[in-house]
Amino acid sequence: MRQRGNTLRLTAVSALVVLTLTGFSAGRGHGGSSGDGGGGGGGGGCSSSSQNHDSSSGSGGGSHRDHGDDDHDGTGGSGGDAGSTPPPLRDAVVDLLTCASQKTGYATVEVTNRNTVTGTFTVTVAFEDDDGTRLVSRTQDVTVLAGETATARVRVGEGTYVTRVAGCDPDPYAPAAL
Repeated sequence: MRQRGNTLRLTAVSALVVLTLTGFSAGRGHGGSSGDGGGGGGGGGCSSSSQNHDSSSGSGGGSHRDHGDDDHDGTGGSGGDAGSTPPPLRDAVVDLLTCASQKTGYATVEVTNRNTVTGTFTVTVAFEDDDGTRLVSRTQDVTVLAGETATARVRVGEGTYVTRVAGCDPDPYAPAAL
């Protein structure tokens, strides 16, 4: 009878060791990595067959790197993941304030950044003559703080165009500068 109790105890201890080494725990947190001198941290819960559990790293257990389709976004922490790329910026909105003249030589536009981050946008303005024919089209890069509006000047340029400009037609949207 005593041997059966020892066998059960040995089996329970073996199962606990295996579960500890594979990072399985009741919680789902991403534990700290070893090598920080503090004995490392516990691993996270297993939820995907594509996870990589590295248990060969020093004392206190292994680190946990999640490569599955979990809710991990790749930012923060010391997991070594490259992180996700930020979403592309939405185009800025462009409004004409004043058109170019012989005196000023530039059009003034208002550029509104509809994003939650600062961005640089390429504003395009077409300069037209009395008949509405496009003389020249010019661009200007404008940096605008997140959710803010900035004023920019788009120059007609040198030459005879300035004397012939009668109208300005800005593109209504300015894409993010390359």
